[in-house]
Amino acid sequence: MSSDPGISRPTAVFGSFPRVRMRRLRRDDWTRRLVAENRLTADDLIWPCFVVDGEQERQEVASMPGVERLSIDLLVEAAGEAKDLGIPAVALFPSVDPALKHPDGREATNPENLVCRAVRAIKEAHPDLGIVCDVALDPFNSDGHDGICRNNYVVNDETVAVLVKQAIVQAQAGCDVIAPSDMMDGRIGAIRDGLDAAGFEDVRICSYAAKYASAFYGPFRDAVGSGGALKGDKKTYQMDPANSAEALREVALDLQEGADMIMVKPGMPYLDIIRRVKETFAVPTLAYQVSGEYAMLKAAVHNGWLNNDAAVLESLLAFRRAGADAILTYTAKEAARLMRDG
Repeated sequence: MSSDPGISRPTAVFGSFPRVRMRRLRRDDWTRRLVAENRLTADDLIWPCFVVDGEQERQEVASMPGVERLSIDLLVEAAGEAKDLGIPAVALFPSVDPALKHPDGREATNPENLVCRAVRAIKEAHPDLGIVCDVALDPFNSDGHDGICRNNYVVNDETVAVLVKQAIVQAQAGCDVIAPSDMMDGRIGAIRDGLDAAGFEDVRICSYAAKYASAFYGPFRDAVGSGGALKGDKKTYQMDPANSAEALREVALDLQEGADMIMVKPGMPYLDIIRRVKETFAVPTLAYQVSGEYAMLKAAVHNGWLNNDAAVLESLLAFRRAGADAILTYTAKEAARLMRDG
């Protein structure tokens, strides 16, 4: 009995206490389930995972308790576990050898780079599992930026040309969804044209259309090894956290350019943006429960301030209530197990 967040209904007055007792429908578990307005299932989750070179390599991410960088062989096994839990897709993020990082991010377009090798291995083992690939240069750039820097400024059009090449090698490897997270102007149309010209008309694009210059990305940058290299900040291309209407313009432009799905990032501090996007455009809308959100939750659990299982599931249900159709979350496998085991 999920409600459609895109449909507004008139407010009605149905009576008053004592005839109306709102707690009647909360009394028993079966009625609470019967009248629940939103549902959370494993179908709503995407598991973001970090891949590193090597074999049997497992590296803990200190700022993200419970999250690991995995070599391709271990990642293939972990992806299979996610699939068995009913999770439809995984999203790949590489931790690249610093020796392969250059100012022009050239390793991003190498068909034999870490991401492409991981995609091929996962697809061979689990052909029915969806794979989402990040398109941005920050894991490959020696300066930690999402694009190419010229005179301490990330240049737009030159970056877009590289992103198109990056998207094509990922599609050639077997990626199902190209997910540009760079926030360059015009990159969705350019990537769509590039994919189509290369024969990948069916490869989908999930645009990080409303990605904010947020303070909540720090642990992710630790995980992919870009944080220490980052020179300056990303405020000239990621969105100002003060802005809401601007997100609607960004989404509208990306949809016009051919995006199939839209991402809002970060997640819980931006539930209002998710709601506005869903109500305005009624398109598949995804949310990213980012590394800082995950780290805060797990730190509170570690200190005994929150119940882990309840907080994990409630935080994800909040995204569904706001209108998100799917959620990228580092708790995906954990949440899927909790829902499976009741």
